[in-house]
Amino acid sequence: MDRREGRAAAPTTPASPGITSAELSVTGLGHLRAERYLEAQVCCQQALGIDPDHADSLHLMGLLSIQSRQYDHAIEWISRAIRRDPRPQFLVSLGRTLQFQGRHEDALKTFDKAVQLKPDDAELWKNLGNALMDVKRPQDALLSFQQALKLDPRHWNAAYQCGLLLGEAERFEEALGYFRLCQELQPDDPATLTSLTRCWLGLKKLDVALTENQRAYERNPGNAAACDNLGVILDLLGREEEAVPWFDRALALRPDFVDALNDRGLVLARLHRFEESAASYRRAESLDPGNAAATLGLSHLHLLHGDFEAGWVGYKARLMTNCAARVPQPIWFGEENIEGKTILIYGDEGLGDSIQFARYIPALAARGARVLLAVGKPARALLSGVSGVSQCLEGAVDEPFDLHGPISGLPVAFATRLDTVPSDASYLPAAPHHLVQAWQDRLGPRGRMRVGLVWAGNPDHKNDHNRSSSLRAFSAMFDVDATFVSLQKDPRPDDRAVLGERREIVDLTAHLTDFMETAALISCLDLVITVDTSVAHLAGALGRPTWILLPYLPDFRWLLDRDDSPWYPTVRLFRQGASRNYTEVIDRVRAELVEMAAGQGR
Repeated sequence: MDRREGRAAAPTTPASPGITSAELSVTGLGHLRAERYLEAQVCCQQALGIDPDHADSLHLMGLLSIQSRQYDHAIEWISRAIRRDPRPQFLVSLGRTLQFQGRHEDALKTFDKAVQLKPDDAELWKNLGNALMDVKRPQDALLSFQQALKLDPRHWNAAYQCGLLLGEAERFEEALGYFRLCQELQPDDPATLTSLTRCWLGLKKLDVALTENQRAYERNPGNAAACDNLGVILDLLGREEEAVPWFDRALALRPDFVDALNDRGLVLARLHRFEESAASYRRAESLDPGNAAATLGLSHLHLLHGDFEAGWVGYKARLMTNCAARVPQPIWFGEENIEGKTILIYGDEGLGDSIQFARYIPALAARGARVLLAVGKPARALLSGVSGVSQCLEGAVDEPFDLHGPISGLPVAFATRLDTVPSDASYLPAAPHHLVQAWQDRLGPRGRMRVGLVWAGNPDHKNDHNRSSSLRAFSAMFDVDATFVSLQKDPRPDDRAVLGERREIVDLTAHLTDFMETAALISCLDLVITVDTSVAHLAGALGRPTWILLPYLPDFRWLLDRDDSPWYPTVRLFRQGASRNYTEVIDRVRAELVEMAAGQGR
C-alpha cells in the first residue's frame, strides 16, 4: 500500500525506450497466463510508469492481486481500470473478486452491469446465473443460464447448471434434456453421469438408470462415478450384495471418494455388516471432517444399537445444520433454562416423527415454558390436544417466541437414554366421542375381530422401496376370521386394483381427512397391522395393539433383535430376515392373527 495515499500504488521500473504501455501489458498478460508472476508484475510496473491510467495494465495488476489473494488491492486496481474503460471483461474480474470476498449482492450488480453492456455474450449470462445462485435466486439463475444457451447452444456449463437447477426443483424430465446435451458435448464427464443418474432415480426408472450407467462404465472403466452410481442403483433394486463390489471398485479408482464411502457404509448397514459400515463412514469423516452423510450414518448406527448417548451427538449436529438458520432466535437443545420463555417446536421430518416426539411436550411445559407447536395440517387437530401445547399452528408463525427447536430434536434435548424413554401407554388425547361413534356406525355391528391395515408408506420417502409392501402381499391374511379395514391413504394403482377385487377388506378411507379421524377409526379396531409409516406411530401413541412390519435394516428407533419397542408398550415388531422380503413376515403375522382370532372367538 502507498503510505501517503492509502491505496495500492504502481511500482516504477524504467521501461525500454520506444516500447508502449499496450505492448508491455500484452507481454505481462502472457507472463501471467504462463504463471510467471514476477515477470508479469515487472511489465505492469513499466507500463504504468509510462501511462499511470492505462486500463489494461491496471486490470492486469488487479489480476495479479487476485492471484496473490490480495482482494482489497484487486478491487482497487480493477475499479480504476473500469473508471478508465468500463469493459465487460473488467466487470467480470471485479465481480469474481467480490465473490471471493463473499460480497455476493455487490457481485450480482457487477455481473448484471456487464450483461447490460454486452447482452449477446453467453459467458456473461452464465456468470450472472452463477451470481444469482449465490444469492439464492434459482428461478432467475435458470433464466440466465437458458439465455446463455440461446446465445451459445453448445455451452456445456450453462446446460449443466440448467439441469442441476431443474433437478433440484424435481423437474426431472426437463433436466434430462439438458444433461443429455451435456453428455453429447462431453461424453464421459463424471458430473454429467452422476446428474443423469439422479434424474432417472427421481423418475423412479431404475432399469434405465442401470442400463445407462453400465454403458458409461463400459465406455470408460476408469470412471469412479460410474462405479459408484452402479452401486447406488443396485442397492435401490434390492441387490445389495451386488452393489458392494461396485463401491469397492470406485474406491480403488479414487481412494478419497467420500460419496462412495458413504454409499458403501449405507449398503453394508443394510446387510447388517455394521463394523464394516462404521469403518466406511469413519474413513469418509477423516477425509472430509464434518461430512453430514458420514456423521449421520455413524449416528444412526449408534442409535440402532441402543447407544443413544453416542448417537445423539451426530444427530444433533445434523439438526443444528438444518434448523439453526431458520429464524434468528436461538435453537434449544436442553442447555438453557426455559422457565417463563416461549418456545416454538416445529415438525422437521415426517408426520410420524411429530407424533412420536410429541410425548416430550408435557416435559417442556413442566419446565415452565409456553409451547407453540407448528405441524402439518393433517396432524394439527390431533396434536393440539397434547398436554402442554399452548397453541398449535400450521404454516407461517406470527406469534413471538424466544427459542425454537425441531420436534425430532427433543429426545436429544432431554438426553434420552434407552432406559429413560418416556413410554406412557398413551400420550395423545382420545378422539372425540362423536367421531368415534360415526366410525362405529360406518363399520356396522361388530361380528368379528376388526383389524386395520396399512401396507405402504409415502412413495417419495427415500427408503420406501425397503419399508413398503403391497395389498396383494397382505391379502395372504384375508382368510383369517376377521374384518379387515383399510387405513391406507392414497393407494397406488396396483393396490387400488386389488381393493376393487377383494371384498374381504372394508375401504372407508375417503372419510380419513386428518389424523384425528384416523385416531377415531383406530379406536374402533382391535388391532392395527402396518408397515413403518405414520399410522404405526399414531396407533402406538394411542396405546392401541399394533403390529409393525419392519425391513431388514429398520429405522434407528426400532433398534435390533427385539420384538417390542421402548417407545410404544403396545407395539409388537415383526422383522424381515436376511432374505429381505415381506412374504415370510406376513406368514408369521398371519399365524399370530389366526391364534388371536381363535382366542377372541372362545
